[in-house]
Amino acid sequence: MRKSLMIVFLAALTFASASCEARPRQYKVKVVREYPHDEMSYTQGLFFQGDKMVETTGQYGESTIRLVDLESGKAMKKLDFGRKYFAEGSAELNGNIYILTWREKVAFIYDAKTLEYKRTYSYPREGWGLTTDGENLIASDGSSRLYWLDGQFRQQKALQVKLNGRPLNQLNELEWIDGKIWANVYMTDMIVIINPKSGEVEATVDCAGLLPRHLRDEYTDVLNGIAYNPVTKKIYLTGKYWKRLYEVELVEKK
Repeated sequence: MRKSLMIVFLAALTFASASCEARPRQYKVKVVREYPHDEMSYTQGLFFQGDKMVETTGQYGESTIRLVDLESGKAMKKLDFGRKYFAEGSAELNGNIYILTWREKVAFIYDAKTLEYKRTYSYPREGWGLTTDGENLIASDGSSRLYWLDGQFRQQKALQVKLNGRPLNQLNELEWIDGKIWANVYMTDMIVIINPKSGEVEATVDCAGLLPRHLRDEYTDVLNGIAYNPVTKKIYLTGKYWKRLYEVELVEKK
């Protein structure tokens, strides 16, 4: 009897230890440098193409794709979408820039060097965030699922994202950083870092207070926009209608 109880106790202890180990790490952000950001940009997609920052912005009648000068925050080149399109996430893969739309069920492809329009594909669900692992596109749709797509938007696989064992909804803007997927959680100040094989959230990033109160006004919207420069290894964050873009570092919470 005593031996049986000991086995049960050890099993419970092992399970508890595993549960503790599985809990995601918690970080906050430290601002390294700040840059101007166009406060008329309803930021949806944000990424680096070489040394250039590419941004897609949303809202009907305001949606654009633009090449942005990091130092000034100004668009060096900008293309407008038709009023019937609400542009969403974007990513560059194999010389093409891919752009989702929210509810229009189409996705656009542009030449990455010239921003010349190439073609349109039908898309089966709402478009939210988009990134790439270098081989496939990875898309979100506001649910707890991420979708791996080829260059013609054909689904290769789907993965459910979980935080502490529970599905995590409202996944929005995405960025691939050092083999992990970073995702904004819409309507929150939290970014999650996701294991792309298991779907488990390995870390959370608290961005509360990143944009100070004196830089907010009635139009300022939520945190949304993660860009990683693989050359400099620097990470940048902004939000919808924000007046600033921030270079940040992670600091583990104690």
